[in-house]
Amino acid sequence: MFDIGFSEVLVIAGLALIVLGPDKLPQVARTIGRWAGRARAMARQFRDQLESEADNLKFNIQEPPAATTPPATGPAVVTPAAAPPADSPPPPATAADRPPHARGE
Repeated sequence: MFDIGFSEVLVIAGLALIVLGPDKLPQVARTIGRWAGRARAMARQFRDQLESEADNLKFNIQEPPAATTPPATGPAVVTPAAAPPADSPPPPATAADRPPHARGE
C-alpha cells in the first residue's frame, strides 16, 4: 500500500525515539496500534457488509419472479381507455405543472 521499506521504518522509529523520548514512545506506539486496529476492524466490517449486500443482490436477480397470472393463450384484445366525463373536474396539478417561480425555484 505505502511503499515504505525497512530502512525508512528504522529512520522513523529513530526520529520518534529522539523527539518523544523513551518514556512516551511506548505509550504513543500503543495508541497508534489501537487506532490502526480500530481502522482495520471498521474496514473489515465495511467490506463484509458490502459483500453481504452484493450477495443479496445476486440472489434476488437470479431468483425467478413468481408467476402471478398465466400467460394469455388467445389473441390479445386491446380496449381503448375510457375518457373522463365532460363535467368532471380536471386532475390536480403537480409541482411540474406550475411555473418555476411558483415552485420556489
